[in-house]
Amino acid sequence: MNDVVPPFGERWRSLEGQIVALLGSYGYREIRMPLLESTQVFARSIGDTTDIVQKEMYTFTDRNGDSLTLRPEGTASCVRACLENSLLQTTGQRLFYLGPMFRHERPQKGRYRQFHQVGVEVFGLAGPEIDAELILMTARLWKLFGLRDLRLEINTLGTLAERAAYRACLVDYFTPRRDALDEESQTRLDRNPLRILDSKNPALAPLIAGAPRLTDSLGPESTAHFAQICVVLEAANIEYTVNPHLVRGLDYYSQTVFEWITTELGAQGTVCAGGRYDGLVELMGGRPTPAIGFALGLERLLELIADQVPVVQAAADVYVIAAEAAQRASALVLAEELRDAFPALRTLCHCGPESIKAQMKRADRSGARVALILGPDEILEGTVTIKSLREAIPQSRVARSAMATALSAFVT
Repeated sequence: MNDVVPPFGERWRSLEGQIVALLGSYGYREIRMPLLESTQVFARSIGDTTDIVQKEMYTFTDRNGDSLTLRPEGTASCVRACLENSLLQTTGQRLFYLGPMFRHERPQKGRYRQFHQVGVEVFGLAGPEIDAELILMTARLWKLFGLRDLRLEINTLGTLAERAAYRACLVDYFTPRRDALDEESQTRLDRNPLRILDSKNPALAPLIAGAPRLTDSLGPESTAHFAQICVVLEAANIEYTVNPHLVRGLDYYSQTVFEWITTELGAQGTVCAGGRYDGLVELMGGRPTPAIGFALGLERLLELIADQVPVVQAAADVYVIAAEAAQRASALVLAEELRDAFPALRTLCHCGPESIKAQMKRADRSGARVALILGPDEILEGTVTIKSLREAIPQSRVARSAMATALSAFVT
C-alpha cells in the first residue's frame, strides 16, 4: 500500500478531474460508498469460487461479531447502495464513483494491495446501445490522454441460462482431460470451469484452444445483441478483437464483456474492464434489472500517461513576507485579500520568526513567481512591495488598493 506525496498528489487530482469531467459530459453522476461492507455483499455477489473471495479479501470480525470486508471492487457496493437508497426506481440510472479498493495480492508493477479505481455503472437499460456507449466513452478517454497502443477485446457470455449450458459442455470436455490440467485449473473445473479459459498457463493453450466455444450455446437474442455492439464499434472506427476466451473473473457477468489491454505494464496489462451483470440486482434482493459497468485502474493509467499529466513542482504563485514581527498579522490579512482577488492563485504566507533574508530564500524555493513584502514603511504608507522572483523586472512599491491590478502583470 503506497503513499502519494507532493508533488504527485497534483498529478492524481489532475487525472481524476479530467476523467470526472468526461463522465459528466456523458450525463453520469457521482455516488460514494463506504470502504467497509458486510462480507456477504461481496461473497454473495462476486461468487465464493472466485480468487477474490477465496484468497484476496481483507475480512475481519468487528466488536459486534459482524464480518466486515474492505471493498475489493465497487460494483457490488454500488448495487447495495442503489437498493438501500431506492435509486433503481429511475430507468437509465448512470452513475460513477472513484476511490480505493483492497485486495491481498502479490504486489507487482501496476498492481497494489490498496489500488484506486474509477467505476461506472448503468442500471435499467437492456439494449446493446448502452454497451456500445460505454466502450465508446472509454475510447474517448484514451484519445483525451493520447493513448494509442491499447487494444480492445470483447466477448459475449450469453444469458445465465446459456452460461449454465455452456458450463456443462466445458465439464464434459475437460473432465476426461483432467490430468492434463494444472492444479489451479483442476480446482476451477470443480468450481467454475469457465475460468479455465482465462488461464495464463501457456502449457494449457492447446487444450483450451480445442474447448467448445460459447457461441455454440448462444440463442438468437444474445447473438443479435452482441452483433449490434460490433456494428456500432465498426461505424465509430473502433478496432476490436473478439476473444472467445474472455470470461472475466467475477461470477455476476453475463452477455457483453470487454477489456482494454496494453503490453507496456508487463503481465498486468488490463487497464479497463467491464461488462453486463443483468442478474446481480435480483441476486442481491432487488427486482430484475439490466445493468452494465466497467472499472478503470488509476495506477495503471498513470503509468501509461506519465508524460501527459505534468507534475506541478511549485507550491505557490505568490509568497507574502512580513519584514518584522509587527507586520505578521497584516501579512496574513494581505494573503486573504489576495485569495479574494485571485481564487485560483496559490498564495503562501510565511509563518514564523525568520529574517527577511531567510524568508526570501523560502519564497524562491517555493517556486513562487513573485514575493509581496510588508515592512513598517509599507504599513505607514498603505502600500506593498512587489518583487519578481523569476524575471528581470524592477522591484516596485504600489498602493494597497492597486495591488490586484499591479499583480496581474506577474501572475496572469
